Amino acid sequence: MTKEDKALDPFCAAGHYRIMDTTPPWFTGQLLLALPGIGDPRFEHSVIAMISHDEEGAMGIGIADPIGGMTVGAVLDQLEIAHDGVTLTQPVYLGGPVEPTRGFVLHSPDWGGEGAVQVAGRWMVSSSHDILRAIGEGRGPSRWLIALGYAGWSPGQLEEEMVRHGWHVTPGSDTLLFETPPAERWQAAFAEAGVDARLLTTEGGEA
Repeated sequence: MTKEDKALDPFCAAGHYRIMDTTPPWFTGQLLLALPGIGDPRFEHSVIAMISHDEEGAMGIGIADPIGGMTVGAVLDQLEIAHDGVTLTQPVYLGGPVEPTRGFVLHSPDWGGEGAVQVAGRWMVSSSHDILRAIGEGRGPSRWLIALGYAGWSPGQLEEEMVRHGWHVTPGSDTLLFETPPAERWQAAFAEAGVDARLLTTEGGEA
């Protein structure tokens, strides 16, 4: 494995990266929405796609915070991956505060190349240059986004935060995940869950 491949390898990023078919209270394949007053400015208005959640901890990828000035095309250029004739002006997202130089591609399940891993039967996560080359050549998955870094929780930590009303959990739609403009995803995700985000308060952090 090359240095560049390691930089886009989620299995190097977290030892608990293990996709499981789980039932509640596990949140794999769900969206976490930060509630007002969460108490951590890094997660204000966060929308996090949960990649793994079990007794060993949790891992998610933020999908609502584009990294200013960084596009997918620029990333491919940096990695010397050709994308001739393919316009790649999509933003790269800040996936979370943990290891922000590691890359992840969250995508639809219609592409299953090297290293692609299922997430609760809903999405897939890939990290090899294989998928980046496919995207650059226009033969990648039909829906995808690229993020750097991830959000991680130690065993029981996310459950404790849920008790403190730091997060709201919702299934979320694939349209919201891949097509809704980033600046609208937080409010739109609450709307899909039947909650008017404008009415949320910081008192107790509950809707």
